[in-house]
Amino acid sequence: MPRRSRLVLPNTPMHIIQRGNNSQDCFFGDEDYACYLRWLREIARRTQCRIHAYVLLSNRVHLLLTPAHVKGVSDLMRLLGQRYVQYINRVHNRTGTLWEGRYRSCVTCEDRYVIGCYRYIELMPVSKKLVDKPEDYRWSSHHVNALGQPGDLLQSHKVYDDLGETHADCASAYHALFNQPLDARLAEEIREATQGNYALGSPQFAAEVEKKLKIRATRGKAGRPHNQNEKRSLSGGS
Repeated sequence: MPRRSRLVLPNTPMHIIQRGNNSQDCFFGDEDYACYLRWLREIARRTQCRIHAYVLLSNRVHLLLTPAHVKGVSDLMRLLGQRYVQYINRVHNRTGTLWEGRYRSCVTCEDRYVIGCYRYIELMPVSKKLVDKPEDYRWSSHHVNALGQPGDLLQSHKVYDDLGETHADCASAYHALFNQPLDARLAEEIREATQGNYALGSPQFAAEVEKKLKIRATRGKAGRPHNQNEKRSLSGGS
């Protein structure tokens, strides 16, 4: 069956997951993580994608970003993937596929879901039982977003900026959110939307996305599509 077109809207945040092939490792040492982040910063600027949050695990990457134009995300992931794979194959004397095919993504713009994605991403090392607290994990955006440490990779989203008057205020308010666990239903919504390439948010937001893109933005019903818009949503895309 043809794959569905990816949901992408300029200036609309996206949660992205890219996994290692067959869930195998794609980072093998500190220098690998550092190189990936350096190139992420460089290529994100070039492709006009604002990075809000990230975590690098040994076998996957999570990003929260906002593209300025519709091709920004696909260009970012393609260029970054190519450069990183070339580096890994050269340095670690390997060949073959590193990433698991197509990266997964969803769009969202509602405050609750944007800040939920921030937290979902930065809590990933805790949920995977790698550390007890998100600040104990080195390769995530938590140190900048929650602890106020300096960095030149991230550009905050308006939802984060609205948490306080200064960056220190925002960081303190954001850090306080981690005193409570992430709502399990919200975490499941994020997982399902990202895995399925759906709009993450209210039915009204999903309807707006479908109206703008003319493709399905929610889980479809079993069976053949019944209208032209849904047929178009089953065509290929980046």
